[in-house]
Amino acid sequence: MPLGEKAGFEKSQSRYCGVEAEFNDDMPQLLNFNLSTGSFDFVVAPLMNPSYRPSLLEKDGVLPFAASDLVLSPSQWSSHVVGKLSSWIDLDSEDEALRMDSETTLKQEIAWANHLSVQACILPPPKGASCANYARCVNQILQGSNNMQLWLRIPLVKTDDDDMDANSTSFIDSWELWNSFRLLCEHHSQLSIALDILSSLPSLNSLGRWFGETVAAAIINTDSFLTNGRGYPCLSKRHQKLITGFFNHSIQIVISGKPAHSIPRPSSDLAANNFDNNSESPQRHPLRPYLDYVGFLFQRMDPLPEQERFELGYRDFLQSPLQPLMDNLEAQTYETFERDSMKYIQYQRAISKALLDRVPDDKASATTVLMVVGAGRGPLVRASLQAAEETGRKLKIYAVEKNPNAVVTLHSLVKLEGWEDIVTIISCDMRFWDAPEKADIVVSELLGSFGDNELSPECLDGAQRFLKQDGISIPSSYTSFIQPLTAAKLYNDVKSHKDLAHFETAYVVKLHNIARLTPSQPVFTFTHPDYSTKKSNQRYKRLQFEIPSDTGSATVHGFAGYFDAELYKDVHLGIEPSMATPNMFSWFAIFFPLRTPVCIKPGSPLEVHFWRCCGSSKVWYEWCVASPNSSSIHNSNGRSYWVGL
Repeated sequence: MPLGEKAGFEKSQSRYCGVEAEFNDDMPQLLNFNLSTGSFDFVVAPLMNPSYRPSLLEKDGVLPFAASDLVLSPSQWSSHVVGKLSSWIDLDSEDEALRMDSETTLKQEIAWANHLSVQACILPPPKGASCANYARCVNQILQGSNNMQLWLRIPLVKTDDDDMDANSTSFIDSWELWNSFRLLCEHHSQLSIALDILSSLPSLNSLGRWFGETVAAAIINTDSFLTNGRGYPCLSKRHQKLITGFFNHSIQIVISGKPAHSIPRPSSDLAANNFDNNSESPQRHPLRPYLDYVGFLFQRMDPLPEQERFELGYRDFLQSPLQPLMDNLEAQTYETFERDSMKYIQYQRAISKALLDRVPDDKASATTVLMVVGAGRGPLVRASLQAAEETGRKLKIYAVEKNPNAVVTLHSLVKLEGWEDIVTIISCDMRFWDAPEKADIVVSELLGSFGDNELSPECLDGAQRFLKQDGISIPSSYTSFIQPLTAAKLYNDVKSHKDLAHFETAYVVKLHNIARLTPSQPVFTFTHPDYSTKKSNQRYKRLQFEIPSDTGSATVHGFAGYFDAELYKDVHLGIEPSMATPNMFSWFAIFFPLRTPVCIKPGSPLEVHFWRCCGSSKVWYEWCVASPNSSSIHNSNGRSYWVGL
């Protein structure tokens, strides 16, 4: 049964906990004991007798599989059984007989699992640092596979450099093993990871890498559990935090091993232990206390906030950015943006400060001309009028909007609110409007996820001609940021299109299953108004990133893009993680993919180049990596992705 009910986790795979079982040729009994008695949701079970070796089997002999496909229904095989391939398999052995037996057995077991409609199989970990032949065989299987997932078992190990002897050649970082294997398998989307969680954990930065990889399950051995004051199993604080991270990333937990705790006899006050006991069961499952503890950790999590639940469907879902000049927004898009109350609170604060600076108290009766350029359906008009009421200042507002459909709504709003004497609606593109007078304040919400990617600079340059020389622009400036990411899921989603254009497109995405490898760095900054004589909206930036030394090596699949805007003086708005405006959902990050992922090592800088290019009819970005090894320049001349003027 699932670990519990939790708001926001109704569809999450992490609600289900499995158990690793030993070989048993009575599959119905194995399933009944672990699911009915033990309350686990699925069983990781060997599909083949571990003593089997193809070279020892008599010709025409029957393969010693765990059970006939008929002993369970197809739905039981697919929902409650994860196949576990024979642990002795070693396809890179120097022993040719063992290597040949391993290859034969691997293919036989996978074929049997496919026949059973098992949804996933766990592959044994590579036996050494070299795994080329193993990966070759797995890749062959994946090329001809249906939808079955293969989970490569990898121990969660990274020895700190300080702990290593200078002459040591022992294995340091299991991530390197995974990276080597998945590169040999061409980043296949059906190859995932089953992480073996050990009693000792690497650093926080090192652990963080795995959340950007395709981890399907975390296997926790009973040896990794501590003992609490009542004699029951529990986990260290670091393990608890890691498990909670797995829950939040839809990673399933699997309990493995033999009972390592002598559970005391039940007493009446055990309910105070905060997790279900059920020890009165006459046939109590020996690993049930470990399941109860995992369930306790799941139940202890806070439910997802309403905003996060609203965004669930957008997690790691690639969306094309808006084309606000070429296309008119739909009513549903306007409605989503208008629900973002925090954004308009910040705008109202900025307008209030600007009005107080612009109009001193002794001239409060003077009328300030304010233009809302790109007024949409009127939320900034409302925020401006609320700011005027709050500060006791008088406004004359021009609401400039090019979308004729939104203009209809604007007229209705002005009439409904009785603003006819204050608000004048202009149905025109701001770049081509001849204003009857100049504005004291120009207000706009033209920012995209990357700040300038929805052509705010080009639009505000056009609007600048009707701003007074000492006038105020809100926003007054904005800066874009980029950050290297491990994002295997996003990379696989882009790769699935099998063309160049999708790798040269920037996507808006609610980032979730990612690892942020370093802090972000600023890229392009635009300031308004800009009266410089040699003004250009083209930009170029070279950046260098270096991952923390305790992270270990990592793969960069692309870059997250963010922005931070100064609306007016100290009033900011943005999505850059270290200074993001809280409780705001109008913008997700933007994602710039790399055609070929780059592996970076500690101490080896990642050099990145970004360009903002402008043509007569479009604006586009180009990007590349120059170090530790060079990539191609993505989106050269805007051949795949651009924003139309």
